[in-house]
Amino acid sequence: MTLHDLALAVGNSGVGAWMRSNLHAMPVVEATHVLAAATVLGTVLVVDLRLLGFTDRKRAVTVVSREMLGFTWAGFVLAVITGVMMFAANANTYYGNTAFRIKLLLLAAAGLNMAIFNLGALRSVVQWDLQQRTPRAARVAAALSVLLWVSVIFVARWIGFTKGYDFAVPDNVDLDLTIP
Repeated sequence: MTLHDLALAVGNSGVGAWMRSNLHAMPVVEATHVLAAATVLGTVLVVDLRLLGFTDRKRAVTVVSREMLGFTWAGFVLAVITGVMMFAANANTYYGNTAFRIKLLLLAAAGLNMAIFNLGALRSVVQWDLQQRTPRAARVAAALSVLLWVSVIFVARWIGFTKGYDFAVPDNVDLDLTIP
């Protein structure tokens, strides 16, 4: 099975059909996706700004990180779920969209950056946890994280203007809005 076959299968799934046939699905799912993404970006920024030394210099990095981590993962999981739902609504179009592909690459790069940070600089956090100036590797990872996550947001907005919406109303959707 190719990636294109997988995309088509997602588009032909029950979720895809539901997203296309329910008049209110896309606005609600998209709004939820935006709120989830804002949660991810906001909580990541809190930790990254601490690592960069701009905020909370007197608080341990581990404390700030621990306070944000649950919110970050909850927002990320919700963003993935709602993102898959939006993808399912028009999978073939998203699959061929350059901005969508760039967003996925940026997300992968952000995940790789996080993994490298966790396997590298964070392993020695007990040595620098309360220092106002974190090690260079931690600052580089934080700066790269900010750059990548802000790029994800910019490219995500680009998707909405380049995906080629199909405004045709499906046959099974009743748009009779008259009030009896």
